[in-house]
Amino acid sequence: MSNPSVTAPPAEKKPDTKASPSVNVFAVHGADPEVQAYAMAKYSRSALSMKESLKEINDQKAEQFLNTFYFQYGHRSIADLAHVAFAIEKLSLLAAIALVDEQRWDGQERSTRYQNFKKSGYYTPDFGAGPAADQTRALFTGTINFLFAEYEVYSEGMFRYLEERTPKPPAMDQGQYDRTLKARAFDLSRYLLPLSTNTSLGQIVNARTLETQISRLLASPHHEIRNLGELLKQAAREPAFNVGDARMKSALEKIRNISPSLADEVAPDLLREVRVSPTLVKYANANVYEIETRRDLRQAAAELMNGATIAEQIHSVVLLDDDPLDIELATTLLYAQCHYSYKQLREAVTALTAERRAELIELGMKHRGKHDELLRPFCAGQRFRFDVLMDVGGFRDMHRHRRCTQIEQGFTHLHGFDEPRELAPAGLHSRYRADMKRAADAAATIAASGVPEAEASAQYVLPLAYRKRCLFNMDFAETVYISELRTTEAGHQSYREVAYGMYDAVRKKYPAMAKYFRVTNVNEPVDLLKR
Repeated sequence: MSNPSVTAPPAEKKPDTKASPSVNVFAVHGADPEVQAYAMAKYSRSALSMKESLKEINDQKAEQFLNTFYFQYGHRSIADLAHVAFAIEKLSLLAAIALVDEQRWDGQERSTRYQNFKKSGYYTPDFGAGPAADQTRALFTGTINFLFAEYEVYSEGMFRYLEERTPKPPAMDQGQYDRTLKARAFDLSRYLLPLSTNTSLGQIVNARTLETQISRLLASPHHEIRNLGELLKQAAREPAFNVGDARMKSALEKIRNISPSLADEVAPDLLREVRVSPTLVKYANANVYEIETRRDLRQAAAELMNGATIAEQIHSVVLLDDDPLDIELATTLLYAQCHYSYKQLREAVTALTAERRAELIELGMKHRGKHDELLRPFCAGQRFRFDVLMDVGGFRDMHRHRRCTQIEQGFTHLHGFDEPRELAPAGLHSRYRADMKRAADAAATIAASGVPEAEASAQYVLPLAYRKRCLFNMDFAETVYISELRTTEAGHQSYREVAYGMYDAVRKKYPAMAKYFRVTNVNEPVDLLKR
């Protein structure tokens, strides 16, 4: 007898093609990004179907259309329809953090967990010429080479330490066991990697994001990052790498052996060079609004704080109180241009007159050009705002959360460094502290050396263990998402603790909301063989 309380799930419904024969859905492949953008934009200006539009469009028509509607009329949403893929290889970790700092960004970077970085190489800034430059360069390379040697020692040492304390289960494959423990060991040794370490990444972005990305990179105080902006602009306008080029050339030769005239006829299509975004990025230049505003706000922050000591922050995550809009805007604008906590800055800003706060906000506006979007600090009014102080290595993982607004401070040794808890029982605690001090001393010496871009160049010797500050502003849904995702056992202990700190701060301030979080308690022991 069937159980009347159990109801069979409804059968999965398939699209009723007979009921809606007028609907036409198909994927599109093979059109150049700008041509595809033009074809989609034509929906608003033409009754032609996509297939008809693509048949009549060529590169020249697309360029003429984009020049008119994108640049002259300002229909910038058209560029959202052109998506392009890039490979960016052998850039520093510091430059990679700057590159991916876009809210509309998709990509993947080399993982410090699953790859050994000992042979990746590193970026060396241009220190100029002369005795001071030679001395600074020698200090820089000596420090970086030392840190890479230590990284290798820690990678091997931590693997042996974990191996001794985590026996292989009988049912587990030896290869899987070794890979899992190596990943955990790399999680610990990555603290030694300097920001100059080379990495590689791939990104897929729309042309509007690419344009703003290039303009932002060109405005950087780091020469490497400015050069990266130029290279991105160049790559968008030059012939792209064609994965089928060798096959097409081989096929063309076979056709030519049969029919030279047919080969000549199809050669332009088979060997056609594709430029992914030759039109949409041609006017991407350094963002003067950002450059001038950064200079003014940096000076304003220095004058306001007047050399005050940076207050010690006990907790790595601080949930901020709601502020009047003028206080939040003025404080956030200054936050990115110094190393003080939000609370310490807010106290100083609150003590100002309303007129003086208005002047600070005006500094964020006065250099804005006709087509400039407001700077990121103006994304104000989000309820859940966390001032987070964490190691750079862990920050790289948290940086991927793009539904929130992130306001970064620069890299510095002023906030100290994180220490993995496994170092002391492994007998590496004292050695680790000495390594960190050596790196910080080198950074301070380089910053004071007087070489070109000395302050910016000094940041490259800082290991990923050093802490940086960042505001994470978000809604409730994103707070829950980050807290749940980043506290799982397979994650890195650094960002697990930060994500749990976000949950814990919300729990204390809004106790009734805590039940909606499905977090993993980071204080419980972790099975290192879980991935």
